[in-house]
Amino acid sequence: MPLVVDGTSVSPPARRPWKNCWGIPTRIFWKVSRRCRRCWSPTGRLVRMTRSTISMLAACLLLAGCHRVVGTGRSQVNVLSESQEAALGRETFEAATADADIIRTGPDAEMVQRIGRRLVRAAGTLYPSNPADRYDWTFVLIDDDIVNAWAAPGGKVAVYTGLLDVTKDEDGLAVVLGHEVAHVLARHSGEQVSQALLMNGALTIGSSALGDMDPASRELVMRAMGAGSHLGVALPFSRLHEAEADEIGLFLTAEACYDPRAAIGVWERMSALSQSRPPEFLSTHPDPDNRIVELSELMPGAMAIYRRCDR
Repeated sequence: MPLVVDGTSVSPPARRPWKNCWGIPTRIFWKVSRRCRRCWSPTGRLVRMTRSTISMLAACLLLAGCHRVVGTGRSQVNVLSESQEAALGRETFEAATADADIIRTGPDAEMVQRIGRRLVRAAGTLYPSNPADRYDWTFVLIDDDIVNAWAAPGGKVAVYTGLLDVTKDEDGLAVVLGHEVAHVLARHSGEQVSQALLMNGALTIGSSALGDMDPASRELVMRAMGAGSHLGVALPFSRLHEAEADEIGLFLTAEACYDPRAAIGVWERMSALSQSRPPEFLSTHPDPDNRIVELSELMPGAMAIYRRCDR
């Protein structure tokens, strides 16, 4: 659904490549079909059996987890409960930060905490039907030259000091953290895991604890959770997820009274940096130049929100 400010719609039509949840299992079915085309028997019996099986899995998937994405209204399939997502997010976050040098004091650490609090409050204002306070939010600054930030489901967000040279100021960092918070609110990791598990023939995790999974499923979930980027095993979010996080995050940034126009500068600097040494952030995110175009289209709506701020 569009975002409305003072009675005026400020959000463009949501990007919806599929009109409803049926499109997602269908897309996955054809991926499986292409992947397994060498397995088909000449009689076509295996084809029919596989189609029937996948159709049954798709029906179960729909019954289990058809949801609407906060902020855009897009239909998504997510078979994980919020408690499962939170448990997986905690374990993924702990694994990814176990050996990290977390900065807990000082102006930069305080800035990260301040931005996080304001973004969470903004989420509660923009999307009251999807209260952000149900998540156990944690924002940490990690002392590392990596130019990156990531979020694990359930509200775990990490940013590396290497990114601060690109964001430059509080507005710029708010843009990046707003994007990561948006991934959490939209439950992109859960959707990613659901699709990955279906592709691998598993509909349910069976347990909210990573330790109780078989090694293959555990690795799959770790990769899809996003925080695995620090471990070098992350699955990138889809172009759709990134576009959604940009859209939701830009409006969150504005609602938190940070200047959304900082997004253009951040991605211009990221683009310049990518010419010499592509940062880690760009290995799992779309081309900065394309983002600048899309964010510019969203900017009038974000500025309408920002102008309401009492600065």
